[in-house]
Amino acid sequence: MIDKNVVKGIVEEWLANKEYFLVDVEVGADARIVVEIDHADGVWIEDCVELSRYIEERLNRDEEDYELEVGSAGLGQPFKVPQQYVNFIGKEIEVLDKGGKKHRGLLKAVDGDQFTVAIPEKVKIEGKKRPVIQEVEHTFGMNDVKYAKYLIQF
Repeated sequence: MIDKNVVKGIVEEWLANKEYFLVDVEVGADARIVVEIDHADGVWIEDCVELSRYIEERLNRDEEDYELEVGSAGLGQPFKVPQQYVNFIGKEIEVLDKGGKKHRGLLKAVDGDQFTVAIPEKVKIEGKKRPVIQEVEHTFGMNDVKYAKYLIQF
C-alpha cells in the first residue's frame, strides 16, 4: 500500500515556492489517492494536471498500481486547514457547532486555531420595547466545531 506520508511529501515538494497550499491527502485501501489543494484565487485545472504528472513521475506503477485524483477543495465543502479560513475572511460562512446549532455570519478574523464570526442576532436594547437585530461576534475553535464552510449564495 502506498504510504500517505510519501504522497504528502511529494505534494509538498511541488508546492514549494507556489501560492497553493495542501488541504488533504487521502490514500484508500483500494490504492485510490485523492489530493486536494487550494489557492486564495482558486485552483486552475492546468495546475492540477501538472501536480498529477509530478506525483505520477515519482510513484512507481511497477511496484503498485493506484488511481490518482488531484483537485481543488470544493467551494461549499467544510474547511479542513486554517489557510482556508484566512482565505474567506470578509465572506459569509456557516458554522455547525458541537451542539448541532447552525450559525451564519461574516467571518471577521482568524487567530491561530480560532476564528471570529459576526452573527446577526436579536438583542434587547435598554429603553426599547422590541429586540433589535445586531451583529454579535462569536469566537469558535477550529477543533471545537463540527464544520465551518463558505456559504454559497445566488
